[in-house]
Formats: sequence, structure tokens, C-alpha cells
Amino acid sequence: MPSRRFADDEIVMGRWPGSVLYYEVQVTRYNDLTHLYTVKYKDGTELELKESDIRSVSSFKPRKSNSSSSSPSRRSSSRSRSRSPGRSSKGKRRSSSQSRESKDEKKKTVREANLTFLKFSENNTRSFNGEPDSTERNDASFKILQQKVESELEIGHVLDQYSLHPRREKKKEEIFLEERVFETAKTTEKVSTQTKELEFGGRIGAFCMIFFLPATVFYLLLMCKQEDPSVMNFAPLPVFGSLWETRVFGGVLLWFFVQALFSLLPIGKVVEGLPLLNGRRLQYRINGFYAFLLTVAAIGTSLYFEIELHYLYDHFLQFAVSAATFSVFLSIYLYVRSLKAPKEELSPGGNSGNFVYDLFIGRELNPRIGHFDLKYFCELRPGLIGWVVINLVMLLAEMKIQDRNVPSLSMILVNSFQLLYVVDALWNEEAVLTTMDITHDGFGFMLAFGDLVWVPFVYSLQAFYLVNHPNEISWPTASAIIILNTFGYYIFRGANSQKNAFRRNPKDPKLAHLKCIPTAAGKSLLVTGWWGLVRHPNYLGDIIMALAWSLPCGFNHILPYFYVLYFTCLLIHREARDEHQCKKKYGLAWERYCQRVPYRIFPFIY
Repeated sequence: MPSRRFADDEIVMGRWPGSVLYYEVQVTRYNDLTHLYTVKYKDGTELELKESDIRSVSSFKPRKSNSSSSSPSRRSSSRSRSRSPGRSSKGKRRSSSQSRESKDEKKKTVREANLTFLKFSENNTRSFNGEPDSTERNDASFKILQQKVESELEIGHVLDQYSLHPRREKKKEEIFLEERVFETAKTTEKVSTQTKELEFGGRIGAFCMIFFLPATVFYLLLMCKQEDPSVMNFAPLPVFGSLWETRVFGGVLLWFFVQALFSLLPIGKVVEGLPLLNGRRLQYRINGFYAFLLTVAAIGTSLYFEIELHYLYDHFLQFAVSAATFSVFLSIYLYVRSLKAPKEELSPGGNSGNFVYDLFIGRELNPRIGHFDLKYFCELRPGLIGWVVINLVMLLAEMKIQDRNVPSLSMILVNSFQLLYVVDALWNEEAVLTTMDITHDGFGFMLAFGDLVWVPFVYSLQAFYLVNHPNEISWPTASAIIILNTFGYYIFRGANSQKNAFRRNPKDPKLAHLKCIPTAAGKSLLVTGWWGLVRHPNYLGDIIMALAWSLPCGFNHILPYFYVLYFTCLLIHREARDEHQCKKKYGLAWERYCQRVPYRIFPFIY
């Protein structure tokens, strides 16, 4: 077993994770099993570092500045002119010695006050836990460096008040710091974005998902049209030729491009997204709610002129096939164009070098045609608004097929609940810019199929089920379901609003009652409020609402509850991804947060 090199409480130089910068730290303990040192930075941050990332203080030598404000002879003549005629040479020497001691003392004080950081080998860029660095962490460390540089300049300004040459010393200090920031920026740009950790079962899992997801959609839709939609009562497969209609595919393309046209209208505010790896912020026009209102006006006009919308119900499976086909073509286009994209514009999770995996996850983070952002558009517009339109068509189809003058109470509840969910998403459209889909995941088959096929055709499963399988419920039952959905929405909206407000302005007086844990990444983790109840309270609200959407369908068949099961599994998977990313990003701060908030989604259960 290797012996430890550094003792407890020893002052050493520790490398900041995800960078080539070294800071003065204190060793607090050593783990004999993992062979990792726990060190404490001067700002109180504690991290675990490998021995190779720690160096002794004596191995660091301060840099010498090449700039000089004046020549030696000039300084000598200046001193001789300013000397009093009555001063002896001994006094002069004593004054010169005191001046040198004062300067040395000042330099020592600056070194002790500042966090020392020096540039080492470019090849030593592994993270402190031996895993590949994420470019997100490197970008965050560079931001922290800038903040520390600003504080160092402030310290230098205070010390310069006692200097004989305050302006000249401050200028040299600023030049030195700017040089170090520039060196760090160049190092950050050279970090590779190659994906090492594969999700969804890696290459084989991604290959299977490309076929499994469409098969699941078609299975669910075929089962819903059967008289007995039992899970094991497999529906006969339709003739392959009947699944395709060019007219239907044209309708899908028309819907996509009309929504794209709505998104390009110069209405709504323009906001900036989170910083990219190169420091640039993309701009987004927030007009999803206006696009929804325009769509409602178009549908209302169609109903006024008695345009038959029942066509969508009669060809529902063909529309799903056409949407799936379009998502495949879009995914291939996205992959091909990503081959020419700069490295800093690639997704940290979809650049593995394997064709199938990268096609599924998506290589490019923010593919754009001019100012038109394809991923951001698909995230909320065609699929989410299309979900509401499909629900409305199912409501009209129920009235026609079951010969009703008004829709059933169950159908009204399903439409109302899901309409509220969509309107909420479009009204709070700006919040999507901070989600993992936008900030981390590339745009490939996973998101393209999910946005254009899964959302409109699977999320509308309850409404599609009720068309041929009516379920009458009483008003007391309906009231209980309404209360359940309201409770879930209250948790969902409260948690998301609290998170978004804290991200925008952590010093907001309205959030002064909240407690948080600071992290080494420069952000803080909420440990009270909604986020002190469970680690993902928004997921808890999602699952409660999903249950409320399925209850109006009754308990005769389990098929309408597929959405609840799927949504629960999806959110648990997302929660696992979040846990993994947060542990890498926040280190020991995340472990302290997990100790404070032990439950992940369900209080006292999970």
C-alpha cells in the first residue's frame, strides 16, 4: 500500500479541478481506501484531490515581471535629487534598506493574501477524481478565476496605499494578472469535448432505442383502437401500405413549417441563453405563447367554416408514421451538418465518435439555420402545441362517434388538465433555456423523435383512449381528481418558479428566507423551501399530475396508465443523470446537500 506524502494540516498547493491552476490549500484528512486527500481552500471550499494534483509550496517560484518603470540610473538620480542636504550616507543606506524591506514585506503580504495560481503542463488536464473533465466545469473554473482576479486587484489597491509608487506597482500587478487570465483562457479553449461516458446502454442501447421507441408508439396507438385494449391482447398488424399517405406527410410538413413561421415573427422579447464554452450567449425570441394564440385562432377559423378535423382521427396512425419519418430525416440532417461544426459547438454528451450513438444523442448542441434554433423550436412548438390540437380533435371525435351533444366529463378533465400544462410551459418559455435538454443534450434522434412524435402522440393517449372507451364519472370523483391535479401543479410550478428566481438573482429579498450551500463551481444549492423537501420537487409535481390525467379513464384497463409508468421511469432516469452531473460538478458540496436532503423525488420513500 503506498504511503501518504502529505500530512494533515500541512499547507500545500492543490490543483483546481478542471484546470491547470494551483492554489494554496490545507490538508484536512487522507482516505486510505481511495488514496485521495481532502483539502480546504482559503474560501472554505473542500475538495478531494489525488496526490498527483498536490505539490509542495517550495516547488513554486514566484514569477518575475520583465517590465520596469524606470532604469536604475534614473531611479538613483531621482533619489539623489529628493535627498535632504543634511542627511548622512548612513541614513541614506538605512532608508534604502528600509525601503527594500518594505517592498519585500508587501510582496510577501500579497502572496499570502492571494490564491497563488501558476501554469503547468498542458497535458495535465484530468479532473481530480480521475474522470475526464467536462468543458462545463472548465468554463465555470475560468469564471471563478476572473472573480478571484478582481478580488486580487482590490487587495492590491489597498496595499498600494502604503507603497512609495502606488500607480506603478498597481499597473505591474494588473498586467501580471491579465497575463495569467489570458493563459488560462487559452488552456480552457484547448480542452477536448470528446464524450467518454455513454448513456442509455452505450452504442448497443442507442441502436435498440432507435427501433424500440417507434415500435412502442405504434403498439400503443393500435391497442387504443381495439375494442378490448388489454395489454396482452395484441392487435393485428395493419397492411404496410396502409400506413403511408403522401397527403398526410404533406400535412405534417405544413404543420412544422407554419409553426416555424410563427416562431420567426418579430413579436415577443429577445433573451440570452446561458454562456457557451466560448463565452458567447445565443439569443432566443420568446413568443411561444403568441404562436399558441395564433394556432388557436387558425383552429377556431377552421371550425367556423366547418372544415372537417375528423380526418386527423381517421388517419391518426398514418400521421404518427409520417411524423416519425420526418424525425428520422431531420436526425440524419442534424448529424451530417454537425460534422462541419466547430468543436466548441458540439454537445458534451453526444461526441463519442460512434455514428449510431451520436446520431441518437445528437452531436451539435445548438444547431441553427441563421438565427433559427432548431432544437429550441422543436422543444416547445410543433409537438407541444400539436398535443393540444390532437386532444381537441379527440374531444370532437368522441362527440361524433358516441353521438353526444357535449363531451364527457372525463374528456373535459383530460383536455383541461393537459391544456393547463401546455399553456404553463409556453407562458414560462424562458425557463426552458436552463434545462438539461438545452444546456447539455445535443439535438439528435432522441430529442427530435421525442419532441415531434412521442409528445403529441403518446401524451394524448388518454384522450385517444376515451374516444372508443368512455368512462362516466360523478362530480364528487371529478372534484377529487381536480384537487389532486391542482396539488401536483402547485408543487410543480412552485418548485420551478423558486429555482428560476434563485438562478436569476440569488440576492433577491423575496428569497432571503432560503438557505443554501455554496459550491466550488460558484453556484449555490438550495436546502430549504421546495428544494429542501426533496432534491427534485418539480418531478414530484409532474408525477402527481400524470396520475390525475389518467384517473378519468377509469380502471378497466391499464393502458391509460402507461403514461404514469413511463413518466415515472423517465423522471427517475433524469434524476439519476442529474445526480451524476451534479456530483461531478459540485463535489463535496453535493454530498453535503444529499445529507441535508436525503429523499430524491418522493418524501420518506425515495
